[in-house]
Amino acid sequence: MNKLLLLAVLAVAAYFTLVPDAPDRRGAEARPALAAVADSRSDAVIEEAFVNRLSDRQVEGQGTVVKTLADDTNGSRHQRFIVRLESGRTLLVSHNIDLAPRIDALRAGDTVAFYGEYEWNPKGGVIHWTHHDPQGRHPAGWIRHAGQTYQ
Repeated sequence: MNKLLLLAVLAVAAYFTLVPDAPDRRGAEARPALAAVADSRSDAVIEEAFVNRLSDRQVEGQGTVVKTLADDTNGSRHQRFIVRLESGRTLLVSHNIDLAPRIDALRAGDTVAFYGEYEWNPKGGVIHWTHHDPQGRHPAGWIRHAGQTYQ
């Protein structure tokens, strides 16, 4: 079942990568469906990174918080939580709260969007660099929750 889901996700990703974009002649009512396509593409990129054990990949995605964890206080402090993607894959998000604001209102069941760096691990992977880089050498990441962007 997981292999079939992976193949379907990769086929959709390949289709949208290889087929040239046609001009969007649909009205505004069609735009919400495009957001779902973007989420599917993001899930496919993360799934490909997981399956191929790839790291150091800038990814954007969205998911539901399934669990908040205690902060990691070794070295730079990180707020940690687990997100389930639409595909079912779970990721640990490690958000540096020495460089970006803490998401105080975050609770299980909340939806978050994120942009950061994916690191492979056998449990699904970790998203980090969800903040600005004070030295400007790394792409700035972010987390969006309840209409607010944290970076």
